Amino acid sequence: MQTVKAMIAARRSVASLALRAVAAAACAIMVCGCNTDQQVTGAPEAPVDYRLRHPITLHEANRTLELFLGSNRGELNPTQRAQVLSFGLGWKRAATGGVVVERPVGSSNERAAAEAMREIVSILAASGLPPQSIVVQTYEAATGPSPAPIRISYPRIKAQAGPCGLWPEDIGPSFNRDYFENQPPWNYGCATQNALAAEVANPSDLVQPRAETPAYTMRRATVLQKYTAGQNPATEESGTTNAAKISDVGK
Repeated sequence: MQTVKAMIAARRSVASLALRAVAAAACAIMVCGCNTDQQVTGAPEAPVDYRLRHPITLHEANRTLELFLGSNRGELNPTQRAQVLSFGLGWKRAATGGVVVERPVGSSNERAAAEAMREIVSILAASGLPPQSIVVQTYEAATGPSPAPIRISYPRIKAQAGPCGLWPEDIGPSFNRDYFENQPPWNYGCATQNALAAEVANPSDLVQPRAETPAYTMRRATVLQKYTAGQNPATEESGTTNAAKISDVGK
C-alpha cells in the first residue's frame, strides 16, 4: 500500500514539474513576443523612397576662382584673363551677392599679386559688375617658396544631397527587420541624388519650373493658312534632300 502511495506521489510531483515547465515556457514566449513588438514598433521608420531619404536641398555657397601668379609676373596670362571674364559673366547669371577679391600677403608672389589686382578688377567691371559690388581685401598666406593664389569668389544658390556613404545597419544576412522585409539599404540612391544636384544648371528648377517660352508664331500661321486653304500642312521635303544620296538601301 505504501508503495502504491509513493508511486502516486511521484507521478503527481512529475506532473507538477511538467506543468510548471510549460507555464514558464509560455511566460518566456509571451515576454519575447512583447519585446519583439516593442522593437519593431519603436524603431524609427526610414522612407523607402530614396528621394525622401536623401532629399536635394538648396543652400548658399561660394563659387571660388583661384589664380596662381609667379613672383616675377605682375599680370595675368591669356588663359587667366578668359577665366576671370567667364567668372564675371557667371556672376550676372547666378550670384546672390557681391564679388570678393583676395590677394595673398606674406607669400613669395605678394608683389606680383598686388600688381595684378588692377587688371582683375578692370576685367570684372568689363563683364558687367558694378564697381560697388567688388570688394578687394587681403589674407595671410603661408610663407615659403610656393606661390599663394588670388581668390575671387561670390555667393550663389547651390543644390546638394547627402552626405553619402553612411551605412548605419548591416546590409548582409542579419536579424534586422529590413533584411527580412527586403528593404533598400540606407545609402541606396544617395549617389544618384548627389550627382543630379551637382549637374543641374539652375538649382531653382528643382523647386519650381521656368516660365514657358512663346510659341513660334510664324510656323503656326503658315500651317493654319494651308489648313484653311485645304492644302497639306505638312512640311514639304526639299528637292535637294536626295541629291547627296549614295544608295537607296533601307528606303
